[in-house]
Amino acid sequence: MTDWEDFSFQGIGTEWAVSTPLPLPMSLRTRLLDRVEKFDGDWSRFRPDSLVAELARKRGRYGFPDEAAPLGELYRLLYRLTGGAMTPLIGGSLERLGYDAAYTLRPDGPPLPAPEWESVLTWSGTVLTAGAPVVLDIGAAGKGLLVDLLAAELDAAGVSEFVIDASGDLLARGTEPLSVALEHPYNPALAIGVVDLDGRALCASAANRRTWGDGLHHVLDGTTGQPVRTAVATWTMAETAMVADALATALFFVPGAALQETFDFSWLTVFSDGSAAYSAEFEGMLFS
Repeated sequence: MTDWEDFSFQGIGTEWAVSTPLPLPMSLRTRLLDRVEKFDGDWSRFRPDSLVAELARKRGRYGFPDEAAPLGELYRLLYRLTGGAMTPLIGGSLERLGYDAAYTLRPDGPPLPAPEWESVLTWSGTVLTAGAPVVLDIGAAGKGLLVDLLAAELDAAGVSEFVIDASGDLLARGTEPLSVALEHPYNPALAIGVVDLDGRALCASAANRRTWGDGLHHVLDGTTGQPVRTAVATWTMAETAMVADALATALFFVPGAALQETFDFSWLTVFSDGSAAYSAEFEGMLFS
């Protein structure tokens, strides 16, 4: 892909690059940026003008955009499969530990479990009804969802060959297999293996990202409000980036083999003791 054109930009707090054989026209670039801005304005818990911020201030009934329907179904399923450990209601727990809108990165008390879904939230299609103010955080699947939304914009514009790189979450369409290095969870300068990306989405989650304080990081167990200490890095490949992204987080709570009973995906999990587990279908190769 060395001779492809990159369209790079910042969105939802990270760097993005859309690579294509030919430069994207300005009108399409504008549509992509508008899509990112709309998504951020709806779902960000870091923006005071977002729908999610309004939900955190006041209980009530809120209409979200169309992508809310599949997102809610996915979260609901994973909430059940993880026994409540993976939940979109984790925002308050993250804020308690300092990962808040002001990025104070200072805990404001002991870990706070997320509220039970049934007690505070009804998520029906695109409508969310909260019985109390709740801090929604869709970070476990949101970036992947936005990758899919941008891919849909490219498809609609007739762009059939592209790679979307959302800082680790990747989707390639219409390309030759693309070899991607798997970052070492304790040394970003090293790779622990490679995987060939061939039409499916590749997403990763790691406890070495978004870290602060005394061993704190962003992957929290919703039942305790505490950071997960067992797995340190996960990779998944699935048909959509939203599903791959969500499952990369779910692997911190549930073995991949158990998730495969429900989802068609391949996976790799690296644990804190240095061991690794992966699916028989995993397309990658690990270095010894």
